[in-house]
Amino acid sequence: MVMSSFLFLITTLLSLLASFAVADGNKTLGVTYDGRSLIINGKREILFSGSIHYTRSTPDMWPDLIQKAKRGGLNVIQTYVFWNIHEPVQGQYNFQGQYDLVKFIKMIGEHGMYASLRLGPFIQAEWNHGGLPYWLREVQNITFRSDNEPFKYHMKKYVTMIIKKMKNEKLFASQGGPIILVQIENEYSTIQLAYREKGNKYVQWTGNLAVGMNIGVPWVMCKQKDAPDPIINTCNGRYCGDTFTGPNKPNKPSLWTENWTAQFRVYGDPPSQRSVEDLAFSTARFISRNGTLINYYMYHGGTNFGRTSANFVTTRYYDEAPLDEFGLQREPKWGHLKDLHRALKLCKKALLWGYPSVKKLGQDLEAIVYEGHGACAAFLSNNSTYMEKTISFRGRNYYLPSKSISILPDCQTVVYNTQTIVSQHNSRNFVPSVVANKRLSWDWETYTESIPTFEQLENKATNPLELFNLTKDTTDYAWYSMIANASPVLIVASLGHALVAFVNGEYVGNGHGSHLDKSFVFRKPIKLKEGPNHIQILGSVVGFPDSGAYMEKRFAGPHRVEILGLNTGTLELTKNRWAHQVGLYGEEAKIFTLGGLNKVKWTKIEGKRPALTWFKTHFDAPEGNHPIAIQMNRMGKGMIWINGQSIGRYWISYLSPLGQPTQSEYHIPRSYLKPTGNLMVILEEEEEARPEEIKFVVVDRDTICSYISDIHPPPVQSWGSKNNVSEYTANNRKASAVLTCPDFKVITNVQFASYGDSIGICGGYQYGNCNAQDTKEVVERVKS
Repeated sequence: MVMSSFLFLITTLLSLLASFAVADGNKTLGVTYDGRSLIINGKREILFSGSIHYTRSTPDMWPDLIQKAKRGGLNVIQTYVFWNIHEPVQGQYNFQGQYDLVKFIKMIGEHGMYASLRLGPFIQAEWNHGGLPYWLREVQNITFRSDNEPFKYHMKKYVTMIIKKMKNEKLFASQGGPIILVQIENEYSTIQLAYREKGNKYVQWTGNLAVGMNIGVPWVMCKQKDAPDPIINTCNGRYCGDTFTGPNKPNKPSLWTENWTAQFRVYGDPPSQRSVEDLAFSTARFISRNGTLINYYMYHGGTNFGRTSANFVTTRYYDEAPLDEFGLQREPKWGHLKDLHRALKLCKKALLWGYPSVKKLGQDLEAIVYEGHGACAAFLSNNSTYMEKTISFRGRNYYLPSKSISILPDCQTVVYNTQTIVSQHNSRNFVPSVVANKRLSWDWETYTESIPTFEQLENKATNPLELFNLTKDTTDYAWYSMIANASPVLIVASLGHALVAFVNGEYVGNGHGSHLDKSFVFRKPIKLKEGPNHIQILGSVVGFPDSGAYMEKRFAGPHRVEILGLNTGTLELTKNRWAHQVGLYGEEAKIFTLGGLNKVKWTKIEGKRPALTWFKTHFDAPEGNHPIAIQMNRMGKGMIWINGQSIGRYWISYLSPLGQPTQSEYHIPRSYLKPTGNLMVILEEEEEARPEEIKFVVVDRDTICSYISDIHPPPVQSWGSKNNVSEYTANNRKASAVLTCPDFKVITNVQFASYGDSIGICGGYQYGNCNAQDTKEVVERVKS
């Protein structure tokens, strides 16, 4: 069997060691590696890592996120570094507030965890422009991510700056810091062929640049089979235990830099999930096949504040991760993975020092065993997606649900099965805030943007100007205006992403593309007056592209405008001379801040709500200390500011195939708020918005549940390790239902309890056909 020979090959080559360590007296500092694992400060490790991006949360959230990751069994936090955040203007750097990379890395170390840094500088990450700053587009003769001198010059300058900053703060493991791995580039193989030989040369140049930094820890390249030595090529995907062909040299360990915990959402998407059972199966499979580092992408997704999301990506990011957008533990995903990590750590000695073997036990059945140095661990795998099986292994019978792996840290006793969840479940609650909603139904004022005419705009051109280049990533919006003489139907062909159309200042309609097809054609009947008529189009982007080759050559905005229905046929207006303006007046005047609020005249809401209307109100901070969100009921598309800080784009009118908005609730960090008198300003692009229907909610996961059957193993916490050998540490070896309240709360009410065949999910269980009637009474007695 191919995998069996691969595992044995790795074992026989452990003497080939790549060294990045430095001696510090009698202690070795730094990270080395061999064909089995990374070796940190002289110690071999199995690493469970989770992606948490400092830019997608706020500094007050960081300690809690890191603590929950550590309690969940992780020992590494992975993050990208975001070039366009840190150098938004060439030569001007920003490492303040939630962009304080050094503070974030130090905090990881203070919590006794390691850090993995993904420099890019291209990162993708569903982040605006893939992390590349806009000003790079305007560098003469530049081609991104190729053997191109202008790009390499700026990339080297940026990478050197970040590495120097980390070295100055002594953050690399070789200096006693938490950083154990650094990544250069990102999934370059997906576009490498587009650049031909220049792509191949770029890979080699990038590798040499990285290694030349002399940081004392290994470098990695993800999905890059031709990564130059000593850089480690790693896997990204859902099933790297089956799809990864292995490192490109036998002295390199098998590392998984992205195990996707869910799927990022774009506007128009329906809900989606990746089950924790599938996630746990893929993780156990990779570890059983000689993997020694797994990173969950994302462990906490967070929020794309402001205009930081890539094209059409929602403001909420990877909400289905083990820690949801608000930093709350999503159960059972968080707990089932925590149990998995504990089970795998019980196998640590066997995995790191034992000798692997693979035995076929039948169709879709196999046992992978690590044995030696006084330890033995087994992974019993049922790869069938639809049939449960019972197998015989070393004289005992073991039941295996479909597509599952059982972990036996002593080669005898099952302590964990990937398909059988012992940990608790929970459901999320959005509870209306009594305090914050007091004034929302009546305390609204509005200001409507003026629709500029051709004469009022200074930037004139023959054709409509390209939108990315026009806005230069300073705003989502740009006006296009021209004069036409007559027409019943307006047609605008746009390269993306959205537009709002007016004729003589009157709203005509809006249109947009999608994540898959940014281009679209807007077609609406219009009413014209005699003589000159003003065609006014507000073009908008929903984030810059974040992937693919030749990103610097992507375009957006109106590129063809026509009028149909004239007696003379179609009237082509594209080259009819256009005037332009970048951004809206409200943006320029910063009317979403206290300083800019009085630059326009605000009025009470009365009657019609025109398109391009700003709404403002004041509110007090919601009660308690739970996370806060705002439900944008009856709104269309726009942006939200709280006390002058943008919490991101909203888009309620773009419905999924299920007829629902992709995202309805929008996160407001508590650190953005004052106790009273908070200012909220909303820019609404569409007509007839109803801000009176907006609601503030506090968010919790206080509905907790447990589902246990007679086939569940005992909690993995029943096991411990003594002298690197796993053994039971509890008297009870039976499955048990255990509930633990989050944040030191106590159980106040038992809503449902059943011993029988109940159905449903947490927060919505129902009795089946056979149930013990006194179950709830028994549970309530235990609670009390």
